[in-house]
Amino acid sequence: NGHASMLIYALLHLSGYDLPIEELRNFRQMHSKTPGHPEVGVTPGVETTTGPLGQGITNAVGLALGERMMHARFPESVEHYTYCIAGDGCLMEGISQEAISLAGHWKLKNLIVLWDDNEISIDGPTSLATSEDQLARFAACGWHVQAIDGHDPKSIRQAIQNAKEYTQEVMNSLTQQEAAA
Repeated sequence: NGHASMLIYALLHLSGYDLPIEELRNFRQMHSKTPGHPEVGVTPGVETTTGPLGQGITNAVGLALGERMMHARFPESVEHYTYCIAGDGCLMEGISQEAISLAGHWKLKNLIVLWDDNEISIDGPTSLATSEDQLARFAACGWHVQAIDGHDPKSIRQAIQNAKEYTQEVMNSLTQQEAAA
């Protein structure tokens, strides 16, 4: 999500990566460590480049799948969530639907996607190109879906907690089904 790039840069700066405040001030400037989209080899701490629309959510699905596979081999040592912030433009790309569908089919309950529904894309208002109900799209693929006020930190925190609780319920149910089989 391109307009969330500064958030990533700020978090990397605050986490102690070699990203001084001067580089944050050089956001989207030629030859800076903070280009418009984070890039491997340019920004310290960035592990994957996801510039083209739709690549962020597809990378997130791949990372979540990798985590689930590692958890299957090392259940006591690998247990975390993969978070993704996706924008309207990201979800307008066909590759995002394929990734969303796979994640739902594979039951990647360790993946939490925060969709920034600001109704804008590179070309202008999303109404120029799409009228899809994105929440219904995710739900149809088997995702747990919630709509919240993304400007309210308490709502965001509660939604993430709800997603984690839903995950535990689903995983417990799957474990019980496997034990009964």
